[in-house]
Amino acid sequence: MKIKSSHTLVSEAMEEIKTISPEEALDLIGNQKCNLIDIRDVRELEKNGRVENSQHIPRGMLEFWLDPNSVFFKDGKLKIEKEIVLFCAAGMRSALATKTLKDMGFENVSHIDGGFGSMVKKGFKIV
Repeated sequence: MKIKSSHTLVSEAMEEIKTISPEEALDLIGNQKCNLIDIRDVRELEKNGRVENSQHIPRGMLEFWLDPNSVFFKDGKLKIEKEIVLFCAAGMRSALATKTLKDMGFENVSHIDGGFGSMVKKGFKIV
């Protein structure tokens, strides 16, 4: 049995998904055109802070909270007409999560290149 590496999975996902820059994300947020979703673990938020105006959906619950047929569905969590923009610490988990949402049927979904680290460097407000 050959197991794909996490690096391979991320590389394959990156070929299929939309990646945006932190600057593009700032523009979407400024124009209220996206749901900014932080998929980092709660411990990461406690340690490093959270991005202002972002919503937290833990990576482990993302598919369940956004699936209307799931018992864990969070109705009204997102404005479905707006783009879903995901980020994690560095961009790898969010790449995989973006691919998963595309596989679920979400069409207007992307992730931020470089994740939280790049967002901090580009001036996102951390609270």
